[in-house]
Amino acid sequence: MNTRIGILGYGNLGRGVECAVRQNDDMELAAVFTRRDPASLSICTDTAAVCSIAEIEQWKDKIDVLIICGGSATDLPEQTPEYAKHFNVIDSFDTHARIPEHYANVDAAAKASHHIGIISVGWDPGMFSLNRLYADAILPEGSDYTFWGKGVSQGHSDALRRIDGVKDAKQYTIPVEDALEAVRDGKNPVLSTREKHTRECFVVLEEGADASKIEQKIKTMPNYFADYDTTVHFISEEELHANHSGIPHGGFVLRSGVTGPEKEHKHLIEYRLKLDSNPEFTASVLVAYARAAHRLFQEGQSGCKTVFDIAPAYLSPKSGEELRASML
Repeated sequence: MNTRIGILGYGNLGRGVECAVRQNDDMELAAVFTRRDPASLSICTDTAAVCSIAEIEQWKDKIDVLIICGGSATDLPEQTPEYAKHFNVIDSFDTHARIPEHYANVDAAAKASHHIGIISVGWDPGMFSLNRLYADAILPEGSDYTFWGKGVSQGHSDALRRIDGVKDAKQYTIPVEDALEAVRDGKNPVLSTREKHTRECFVVLEEGADASKIEQKIKTMPNYFADYDTTVHFISEEELHANHSGIPHGGFVLRSGVTGPEKEHKHLIEYRLKLDSNPEFTASVLVAYARAAHRLFQEGQSGCKTVFDIAPAYLSPKSGEELRASML
């Protein structure tokens, strides 16, 4: 029997989840839930319902996993524990410092209702987290490095757009090539924030806005740009739409370590992602973990899980026999 998926929120991530479900023969999209007027939403799946979020509890027995596609700042801390009371749930919560708190809230709700909740699923946190764990376990004497980009940072782009006088903007996070090569060479550098990444901004100004003042405001913005070498380009709206309309991203997880009686042998583990669409790739990871959530629920498990807690075989539609024969 197929895993019946519900999507809560139909922005870039929700649309990506719909596409990912369509690529998996063992899954079907049952419904999309929205805070908007359902009549205003046009989705790609003819057989799925589009419903108001107010109707969501009526779908308790018609959905196996609810994939929650809200934002980490305000939506997910409330929505994931709330809907874990009624459904198996999965989210892409990515505020690293608040993951323990979010885990505890979802775990309590999911255990009380005998459901599964899987949080912080995507590529970082998510696939990058797994690679950090594997590499640290295998090379206990070594150093971890994570580089992000080149890619669009949606949070930093939003911070640019909130500046008075900015009509639209995109920001790219870019790894510093010299730093990346020093890690690959086994030099185990100690890198500051500024030495690991640069930031490049493409900004469309409102008419009459002062470019020099806005550039200064960007470069000194705490928590976003002040700690980085930042380049600002002022461009036309047409150029922004023509050249910067996508949402690419990616990055690298590396661990440099040593083994041997005299620690004489160096090793490097490197995992790389190069993504045309950040939300569509994140959605694809969510859908694989939705399969795992359904299987764990069918086994009678409950509570909150992260990518660290789930065996890889649970992610695949293939049987154990097929995996051992084809991939091991």
